[in-house]
Amino acid sequence: MDLGKMTSGGSVAASWLRPITAGSLPPFTRAGQVGYPSRRLGELVQGRPQGVTGHQWSTALREGFDQVVCAADTGRPVFAVQLAPPAPAGSAARRAERMTSVVCAAVGLPVLRVESSALRGAEQARRLVEYVIDARSYAAGSGPESGDAVGFREIVGRLPDGRSGLVNDLGALARVAAVEAYVERRLADPIVRGLHVQWTGGPAEGWSWIEVRPGRCLVERVNLFVQRFSCGVAPGRLAEDLAAVALGERLRDLDAVEPYLVDRDELREHVRRLAARRDDFDGGFAFDHLCED
Repeated sequence: MDLGKMTSGGSVAASWLRPITAGSLPPFTRAGQVGYPSRRLGELVQGRPQGVTGHQWSTALREGFDQVVCAADTGRPVFAVQLAPPAPAGSAARRAERMTSVVCAAVGLPVLRVESSALRGAEQARRLVEYVIDARSYAAGSGPESGDAVGFREIVGRLPDGRSGLVNDLGALARVAAVEAYVERRLADPIVRGLHVQWTGGPAEGWSWIEVRPGRCLVERVNLFVQRFSCGVAPGRLAEDLAAVALGERLRDLDAVEPYLVDRDELREHVRRLAARRDDFDGGFAFDHLCED
């Protein structure tokens, strides 16, 4: 099988990614790209690149993605999205993730991996894919020559509740739901708060929380691994917004959140410990007012 072509320098540039078709699950089209749900890595690649071991290869091919985005004209994968629960260091899931990352790097497949205890399923993955496609398209058309200094995340417009605000805040619906729950006296405080950091050489980490009972907070954390890829917005900002989305998922059933609540003082201490590691971050760390009162 011929996987490559000769470059001008005489080397072989292999194309390890194969075009994919819709199959039984209907795709969606957006901005000249097509999204396919529920695909295994084994469906996207052909041949094993040099430097990838047999064990890495066989393990990675079984791993699945929630969405794979392809170029509409060629069908070749552009990037993949995976939503997964947090996995402890040294676990089988973490080892499989590392081997999959090696293989995806070798075949040239950018991957956006979201680790969250609350975000799951095709609906959340598709929403994220659509957001990223839009953000990347906007960023591609808003360079210095365009004179448009407003980032995708900072665009102001009409929110779902009719107010003016940041329309490309993925957590907007969660924030509206929190206000509604507060008005109904089901929350102690209506404000969704958060923070984000970018670990040096590692994932972006986003936090989002809200005070459900007096002194008791619901907290969601998201790790966002962006591999060889630009999201169109800063990964840290996106991770915090995704944490707000996860918080909104929990707020759908307030009667079920009691086991997830933490004391406000405990949350404050967690944030302070995170802040103490600011030398490990790209871009530093800013205290939230939670740590200052």
